[in-house]
Amino acid sequence: MSKKAIFLSVFFLILFIGFYFGLRAVIPGFGKVALPVLSSVQPFSFTDQEGRQVTQRDVAGKVYVAEYFFTTCKGMCPLMNANIKKVYLDFVKEPEFRILSHTVDPQTDSVSRMKRYADSLGADPSQWRFLTGRKDSLYRMARNSYLLDDPKNNAENPDEQFIHTQFVALVDKQGRVRKIYDCLKEQEIVELEKDIRGLLKETAASPGFGTNVYQN
Repeated sequence: MSKKAIFLSVFFLILFIGFYFGLRAVIPGFGKVALPVLSSVQPFSFTDQEGRQVTQRDVAGKVYVAEYFFTTCKGMCPLMNANIKKVYLDFVKEPEFRILSHTVDPQTDSVSRMKRYADSLGADPSQWRFLTGRKDSLYRMARNSYLLDDPKNNAENPDEQFIHTQFVALVDKQGRVRKIYDCLKEQEIVELEKDIRGLLKETAASPGFGTNVYQN
C-alpha cells in the first residue's frame, strides 16, 4: 500500500471518529443501545404509608423502580431495601424519580405498619411510597405489569400464594417496564442506577398505561 493510500485511510478514520463523537455530543442517546420495552404497566390503585391513594397518574412522566417485599421478612428483604435505599439517596433530589415498594403480605402490612417501616428507612413519602392493598391486585401487578413473577400463577387462589422475589423493575416515563434487576447483586444495582440516569434523559410522551385497573 502506498504512503498516499495509508495517509487517506488514516485521515478518513480520524474523520469518522470525530464525526461519531461529534454526533454523540449534540444528539442525546446517539450511539447508545436503548433498553428494550418489556411490558406496559396497567392502571392501578393502592394505598401508601400516609394513607393516600396512589395510582398510575402519580408516576406518569416519572422514572420509577417497583419492588415487592414484606415488613416481617427476616431474610433477603432487609438487604434488598438497604440496596434500594442507596438508590433512593442517590436520586433523592431528582424530581422525576420515584420508588414504589409493594407489600406481598397486605393482611399483615397495614398502612400504619408500612408507615413505621418507611420511617425506619428515612423515606420521604413524596418520593418513596410503600404500597398496600388487595392481595390479588398486588399480585396481578407483580406478574402482568412488572414481570416479577410467572403470570400463570394468577390462575391459582391468591390466598394460597406468596411471592418472594429479589427482582425489581425499572419503569420509564411512559409507564413501560424496560429492565429487571436482581436487587441482591451489587453490580446490578450499579447497572440500575446507570439505566435510571439514561431514562431520566428520555423525553416523556403520552403515558403508555393500559385499561384494566387493579384496585386496593
